[in-house]
Amino acid sequence: MKKLILGVAVFAMVFVACDSKKSADSVVGSWVMPIEGQPGKMQGIKLEEGGEASSINMATLVYKYWEQQGDNLLLTVKSIGNGIEIEGIDTLKIEKLTADSLILNSNYGYTLRYVREK
Repeated sequence: MKKLILGVAVFAMVFVACDSKKSADSVVGSWVMPIEGQPGKMQGIKLEEGGEASSINMATLVYKYWEQQGDNLLLTVKSIGNGIEIEGIDTLKIEKLTADSLILNSNYGYTLRYVREK
């Protein structure tokens, strides 16, 4: 009986550890959405382990770093356009996160709907 209880306890700890690791890393990856007015073209963001970020097909919006705080995604971004560079941090609320879908809401009233790039 002791071996059975010990086995169940070990299984439970491993299950919880694996589940929490998966949750913590779930935003890591490449996320894309269609480019409006350009059928078949995609743009987005790549979120890497360790907090580095990069843009996908966006020359004037350069993502540099990311951090997740609860249900908020903080993105350090540099906007390059018309000869002016502006750097800042966007705070986006994670509305939905699944294995293949990421929906973010901004404080400015827009929604970003991404799919995981395969």
